[in-house]
Amino acid sequence: QVQLVESGGGLVQPGGSLRLSCAASGSIFSINAMGWYRQAPGNQRELVARIISGGSTNYADSVKGRFAISRDNAKNTVYLQMNSLKPEDTAVYACNAEGWGPRGRFNSWGQGTQVTVSS
Repeated sequence: QVQLVESGGGLVQPGGSLRLSCAASGSIFSINAMGWYRQAPGNQRELVARIISGGSTNYADSVKGRFAISRDNAKNTVYLQMNSLKPEDTAVYACNAEGWGPRGRFNSWGQGTQVTVSS
């Protein structure tokens, strides 16, 4: 019942910036948390950043100080501002949303968007 549409991925040089967006749509009463996860080939999927109702955030140690997550609840959208990108940031980034809808709790994932950091 909830779909996530991501945008903003692409190819960027080391030191560059990208902003990812993820918009949730469907039957939504409330979104309690949204986050970004990433997975590179051969690596485990890891939490990049997550934001919870009330404003609490979590970041992977590897991105602290470089990435910032924010939400626009009116638009059911989460953003990930990525600065000072490194080749190690190359991965598929997937958006996640948790919340409540008319049929109960939901936990939805986007399709993933490729971020490639390379000279």
